[in-house]
Amino acid sequence: MNFAHPHFAEPQWLWLAFLGPVVVLALQRYSARMRKRQLARLAASEVIPALTASHSPLRRAVKEFFLILAVAGMGIALARPQWGEYENAPQLLGEDMVFLLDCSRSMLATDVTPSRLERSRLAILDYIQSRGRGRVGLVAFAGQAFLQCPLTYDYNAFQDALNSIDDRTIPVLGTDIGRAIEEGFHAMDKADSHKILVLITDGEDLEKGGVRMAQKLREEGVVVFTLGVGTPAGAEIKVVNEQGQTVLLRDSKGQVVRSRLDETTLRNIAQATRGAYYSLGPLGEGLARVRLAVDSLEQTGPAAPGRRTGVDRFHFAVAGVLILLAAESLIGTRRRVRELGPE
Repeated sequence: MNFAHPHFAEPQWLWLAFLGPVVVLALQRYSARMRKRQLARLAASEVIPALTASHSPLRRAVKEFFLILAVAGMGIALARPQWGEYENAPQLLGEDMVFLLDCSRSMLATDVTPSRLERSRLAILDYIQSRGRGRVGLVAFAGQAFLQCPLTYDYNAFQDALNSIDDRTIPVLGTDIGRAIEEGFHAMDKADSHKILVLITDGEDLEKGGVRMAQKLREEGVVVFTLGVGTPAGAEIKVVNEQGQTVLLRDSKGQVVRSRLDETTLRNIAQATRGAYYSLGPLGEGLARVRLAVDSLEQTGPAAPGRRTGVDRFHFAVAGVLILLAAESLIGTRRRVRELGPE
């Protein structure tokens, strides 16, 4: 056993190891005085020795001593004595990454199966489960943007937030990519050298603010990787009307709305922040390429520094306390008294 660097991890509990026995000793003395006072009320002083002949002062002293040691042991155990050390190796934590997921009505198009939105959600889930590293966050956007999940290492909480997103998550219609990028930037840790945003959308930026916002945040260390969902040919959008029927979405002129993938806008957003554009792909291959691109950045993320940690030895004190309490309970205060026969 290595006895190097003995110390207490939580020395504030040592007060119990010092003051506890003093309090117990004071209570024991007070209890002894009360017993004598009660005996004096029950019998005359000359017969008290005969009445207490079977009482063993030595045994009671041993019991009380064991109890005092047990209380001191409790204080020592709570103070967490440590000796010996082991070293934790530095651990790479990975880059923080915020996903910007388009949940506008155009993402209901079925030019990829089962739909653009569902394919995007499945791709993110697969990425988190197989390639996730570091903290992840989630922003849902349409005509507005909302932080669904702040940066977290809790992937289960992230997945719950992701599964709750549908085309009704953002009540404001439209697609404002610029607002989504800004919301994702606010969700990032400002100390990160690279603020990785992964924008998953069909690229129909109705507000035309995506490229401008990307250019604005470039100097803040924001890197946007854009993933295009859908096909250039596009597809009609099916929605559920108030009667619960699935119908084709039509514009104000009654024409069927056809949504197409806008790769040009997505490439411009990525290039503005020194990121890259990829097609999401039928199996989420685009996210795998994002992982490779993120790993190729100059800094692959923060690392928890290695440090030396003391080895807890409080279990020795706990074992001693249990032994003392068991022994104290087994020791009686009575002794055998020889009976004197008639002469």
